[in-house]
Amino acid sequence: MGSRAPLFLKGFTSACLGMLLAACENNQMNDLQQFVEEVKSRPPGRIAPLPQIKPIETFVYTASNKRNPFVLSEGIEEEMVSEASDNGIRPDTLRRKEELEAFPLDTIRMVGTLEQHGSTWGLVQTKDGTIYRVQPGNYMGQNYGRITRILEDRIELTEILPDGQGGYLERQASLALNE
Repeated sequence: MGSRAPLFLKGFTSACLGMLLAACENNQMNDLQQFVEEVKSRPPGRIAPLPQIKPIETFVYTASNKRNPFVLSEGIEEEMVSEASDNGIRPDTLRRKEELEAFPLDTIRMVGTLEQHGSTWGLVQTKDGTIYRVQPGNYMGQNYGRITRILEDRIELTEILPDGQGGYLERQASLALNE
């Protein structure tokens, strides 16, 4: 009988817990049912009617006597070529690009200079933290920027930019030493 008592207690405890849970569940269901009935008893809302669709006037476009805007005619092509400013400035697109040409110029910082064997080198750092050694004649930036001079406080370069009319123009730029 000693072994039956704990078994009996376990069964009794489980039954009591089950009834308590059922009572709690029943209480929550009553609250939920009351809320649903309250919402159902409210007067229904009014749905606004759909807006009336206004008919669009049709228009027939006949352009048989007009020039096709998607095909260049000979006169316009010659005019565009003559308007393009051909000042002889063109980037060398056949040369092999250097590593620093992959970075926009505003993301490259000058961090110092280095003199070695009578030559002055510039030290620049990219956004990813890599430091490069440059000298006059090297390219950097995405506008074909060629380094012209390296001074202790800045690197001067010449960029080649499109002028918007089919030609190119040069612009002077510089990177100042960041201290």
